Amino acid sequence: MRISDVKPYPVWVGSRNQLLVKVETDEGIHGWGESGLSGRELAVMGALKHFREFLIGKDPMQRGRLWQELYRGQYFEGGRVLLAAQSAIDIALHDIAGKALGVPVYQLLGGKQRDVVPCFATAAGGSGEQMLDSIQLLWSHGWRVIRTMPLLPRAPAAPEVFEPRESIPYTAQWLVKARETMGGELTLGVDYHHRLTIAESASFCQRLPTGTLDFIEEPIRDETPEAYEALRKLTAVPFAVGEEFSSKWQFLPYIERHLTDFARLDICNVGGFTEAMKVAGWAEAHYIDLMPHNPLGPICTAATIQLAAAVPNFAWLEVRVTQSENLYYGQGGVNEAEALFPAQPRLVGNSFPVPDAPGLGVELDEKAAQEQTWRFWEAPHWRRGDGSVTNW
Repeated sequence: MRISDVKPYPVWVGSRNQLLVKVETDEGIHGWGESGLSGRELAVMGALKHFREFLIGKDPMQRGRLWQELYRGQYFEGGRVLLAAQSAIDIALHDIAGKALGVPVYQLLGGKQRDVVPCFATAAGGSGEQMLDSIQLLWSHGWRVIRTMPLLPRAPAAPEVFEPRESIPYTAQWLVKARETMGGELTLGVDYHHRLTIAESASFCQRLPTGTLDFIEEPIRDETPEAYEALRKLTAVPFAVGEEFSSKWQFLPYIERHLTDFARLDICNVGGFTEAMKVAGWAEAHYIDLMPHNPLGPICTAATIQLAAAVPNFAWLEVRVTQSENLYYGQGGVNEAEALFPAQPRLVGNSFPVPDAPGLGVELDEKAAQEQTWRFWEAPHWRRGDGSVTNW
């Protein structure tokens, strides 16, 4: 069996593009993968064109060797664009191998460690009252691990304005109220989306009584591990870091120096199954659980379910759900996701059953995908009240 083509499919679901990748073989078996670099799909498609020329005629079952050749077969190795393309290819190659052997991907990774993959949901709401209502609604639908987002005490002057020092006391106040209202059974986290400095993160955490939060996600940017070392000395709240990492090398200081307590690995950015399994084993040796980043679509979710099934050190999978029913909906488009993915993961309660279908167990309506074209989408460009640029 040989690789005969590599085809990118940018499709629009909800409010963003999803960049899907199909790897075809001369025996008619194909595999699906997905790139995680949202907003830069054209760059990833360019990388895929380069990789395609090398991959044509190669044995798709040689997944580990192909990973090394894609990574090392160039002088300027690595980086988020190249690894996003490589991740999609690696996921698709595992899908092919599973289909060729008639087994789900987790069997290629050592077998199944669990029967279901537990998930966490995100509470919506711009105000404290709305956030608490959202938590209570999710709780009523059986969710016991819930993440919240930063709050502001009043509507900003413009939608793209975010002032950390206004958010800190208000968000802390309502998280304390959420803990008091919901009690100790709720696992509660907050994602600050790297919008804070060390001092701001410390100020926020120090306003919370012990036991309020079970984790804080990405409070500061991750380029400098020493910054997280400094923050670790100022708070005992567990960190969830790693969703932007594009290799095991980026995870290295965070695992070795224990600068994260939950590894927010993204299989569509970190290098696919080949690299994700190495990070998982490394994290296991340091008693760190995976808490995968999963903001994309059904292919990313299906791949992460296979990974979660195969590793012993797993906490929860991020999942997007409507707040009235447990329906996975990718980037916010229920109808689009349903139309494009006739076979996709389905939530049962607050978990995904581990599927037994060969490969990933997900399929795309290729004809419907071919009717779509890439659409421009740019992540919000946020600023502070004084006009200076800040992180989205």
